Amino acid sequence: MGSVMLSLLLNGAEKKGKLVQSPAGTLTFDRNTMCGAPARTVGWRDPGYIHTSFLKELWPNKEYTYKLGHRLVNGTTIWSQEYQFKSSPYPGQNSVQHVVIFGDMGKAEADGSNEYNNFQPGSLNTTNQIIQDLKDIDIVFHIGDLCYANGYLSQWDQFTAQIEPIASKVPYMTASGNHERDWPGSGSFYGTLDSGGECGVLAQTMFYVPAENREKFWYSVDYGMFRFCIAHTELDWRKGTEQYEFIEKCLASVDRQKQPWLIFLAHRVLGYSSADFYVAEGSFEEPMGREDLQSLWQKYKVDIAMYGHVHNYERSCPIYQNICTDKEKHNYKGSLNGTIHVVVGGGGAALADFAPINTTWSLFKDHDFGFVKLTAFDYSNLLLEYKKSSDGQVYDSFKISRDYRDILACTVDSCQSTTLAS
Repeated sequence: MGSVMLSLLLNGAEKKGKLVQSPAGTLTFDRNTMCGAPARTVGWRDPGYIHTSFLKELWPNKEYTYKLGHRLVNGTTIWSQEYQFKSSPYPGQNSVQHVVIFGDMGKAEADGSNEYNNFQPGSLNTTNQIIQDLKDIDIVFHIGDLCYANGYLSQWDQFTAQIEPIASKVPYMTASGNHERDWPGSGSFYGTLDSGGECGVLAQTMFYVPAENREKFWYSVDYGMFRFCIAHTELDWRKGTEQYEFIEKCLASVDRQKQPWLIFLAHRVLGYSSADFYVAEGSFEEPMGREDLQSLWQKYKVDIAMYGHVHNYERSCPIYQNICTDKEKHNYKGSLNGTIHVVVGGGGAALADFAPINTTWSLFKDHDFGFVKLTAFDYSNLLLEYKKSSDGQVYDSFKISRDYRDILACTVDSCQSTTLAS
C-alpha cells in the first residue's frame, strides 16, 4: 500500500523553493459501522481511504503551494497536481476578513443528467457563485445537510468533487445535520431515518473538524477577529448536557477586545424562523430550541446566530425573549442588546415555504436559493450580505458599527444582578 504525505512550499522570496513534507494519517470504515439500510445494504460502497495531514508552524497570511503524494512500496512517489492556499490570520488580527455561510446545499449533475434523489436544484448555482468570488472569501462554513447521500455512499464522492475547487483553496468547515446523523436507536436526539443509516460516520470521517470528539461534532473556530461556536443539533443541547457546557465555554472564553465578532452556528433553527412547519407547531423554532440557549446568547452578547435546515432565507431583528431590542433594520450602532438570527438554509435543496403570517421580529424573507457573506472590516465594523445563488447579487444586508465599550455595556440579563446593597 505505501504511505501518504503532503508536500508544502512557502511562496515568496524569503523561502522560495523550500519544501516541507508532512505525513498523513489514514482512516476508513466498514459496512458494520453503518447503522442500517440503505447504507448497510444496497447503498454500501467501500470508501477506500481518507487521509488527513496536519500542517504545523505555518506563517499567518502567507501563500502556500501544496500537493498530495502516495509513496509506493517500491520507493517511487505518485504526486497530485499542485494547489494553493493562504494561511489563516492569527486570532485577533485586525484586517479585512470574508466568511461565507450556508446550509443544505447538496450536489447536482453538471451535465444535466438524471440524479439520484434529485432534491437539490440550486446546488450548482451556489457552488459556482462561491467559486467565482473565491478571491474575496477566506473561509466557508457549510452548516449541515452536506450532500444528501442518505445512505448511498457513492454520492459523497460526487459532492466532494463538486466542492473541491473551494475546499482545496480555503477552509471548508462543516456542521452535522439530520441527513448526516439521525437514525433510530443510534443516540441521535431525533429518531428519524434521515441519514439513510450513515448515522454520522461519513461526515465525521470525510471532514476533519477540531472537535474534541468528532462523533460529537461540536467545536469552536478562531479566525482573525471572529469566534465561531458550532453546535450539533442532532445531539441534545439543553441545559445540563455536555454540549450545553461546551456552548457556554465557547461563548464565555473569547476575548472580545481582540475577537469582537461572536457568531453561533447550528443546523436546525434553535432561534427564530417563520417556516410553515415551525409555525404549525406554534414554536417558530425547533421545539425546545432557544429556551435554554437564549440566556447564553444574551449573557455573552452573541452578535449573530445562523442556521440551516429550513430551505430559505430569513433575518430577524436583534431579539431576546421574542422582543426586538433595536428598531433599526440595516445600520446598527452601539450595543445590539440582543442577537440577530439568520436562517440561511437555501444552499441548494428544495425550497421550504413560509407560513402566511408576519411577525414583528422578521425583517426580511426570501423564498430562494442563496448564501450569506460576512465581512469584518476591523474591530468596529461588520457587514452581512445575503446573495442569491442565481446571480450573486446582494438582496439583503445590514451593518454593525460599535466600539469595545459597547460590548462591555450591560443590557437585560447580560450582567450579574445587583442591588443597592452591592
